[in-house]
Amino acid sequence: MGEGRIWDLVAAAALTCLVTTASGQGLGTPRLTTHESYVEDVLRQTQLPLADPVAMFAYVLGALPSRVRVYPTENYYYFSFVHKKVRYAGNIRLDAMDRDQGKVHFAYYEDLAEWKDESPVTHVVLDMAHGVAVEKLDRLQYRISYRDKTVVFALNDLSGAMPPPGVLGPDEKYIGPIFDDSAIRFFLIYNSRLRIFHYILDETVEIADQFSPATATDRILIAHRTGFAFYRDHRLERKILIGVFEGNARVNNYFDGPFDQLPDNFIEGDTLRDIILEVDPSLRGKIDRLGGSADGADRFLISPYMHYRQESDLLVFDRCATSRKIDASVYYACFVVDEEAGDDVPRRSRNTPATKHRHHARAADR
Repeated sequence: MGEGRIWDLVAAAALTCLVTTASGQGLGTPRLTTHESYVEDVLRQTQLPLADPVAMFAYVLGALPSRVRVYPTENYYYFSFVHKKVRYAGNIRLDAMDRDQGKVHFAYYEDLAEWKDESPVTHVVLDMAHGVAVEKLDRLQYRISYRDKTVVFALNDLSGAMPPPGVLGPDEKYIGPIFDDSAIRFFLIYNSRLRIFHYILDETVEIADQFSPATATDRILIAHRTGFAFYRDHRLERKILIGVFEGNARVNNYFDGPFDQLPDNFIEGDTLRDIILEVDPSLRGKIDRLGGSADGADRFLISPYMHYRQESDLLVFDRCATSRKIDASVYYACFVVDEEAGDDVPRRSRNTPATKHRHHARAADR
């Protein structure tokens, strides 16, 4: 056997060791993406009926396999494509409020970037009037058909996801589980005494990121991939989301924070609406059970975290949490940004929660 062949076998054996766990189960190798494929997408001559949303829906649905999994908990199936040298993005959404009525939401737009203004969003609600059939196969499984193409959309079933013992405080209520489009999972909780919300990192599953402590304090952890910033609670074994990188929020990408991936499939009855009305009684009669306006254009914003630009911006949370001047009874208000104050600063001892709304079409969320 030649020396080259021997080294080939050694390399193969080494690769086998790398992708095998101690239990003997294989691990997948990373999916490789290349600059070559990106360049070829940009250079490719393409033709698409951008002005016709039904025809565009046929293009997107036709490009999908026969079964897909929808990970985000507000039920968006995201996609993107390059057309005439420009990147477009969009989503197919099975909205919890109207999917059982045979409706599906479809949106697409020229992708956002910090250096340019937002482009118009093309958004349409499709049903049998457009030749689009939406059939419920199971509680979280739907079949969408248009002409000769059928795709089954399996929504993410997190019905068994619960905070472990010791994660919730005595004043807190668990609203539901979140699978963010960043692939990070959260527990959405509400503090009824302070009337504030928190996104708690779900550590019952493998976390889809790695963390490094801030330079000034190891209480603050910053994620390498998403840029999410968490605070290690002094009182409970948990991590509270305190920051989302501002650049990601500006372009509304996968890392813009979990405000737009609420646990819609797992909110029972009027639980969320009752909580929102406790926070803001002026919304009575104006919102549906998930906090949306009657026309679907607005939704109550649950965004207690900061949009930070640099690590030092986050230190205000630690200063508040460790300050002897802050009454211990309002400790958890330190982790909520007070947008009413005009700056991204913790709410400190204020008990009046922000009532800012999410001003974009829920169905056309980017």
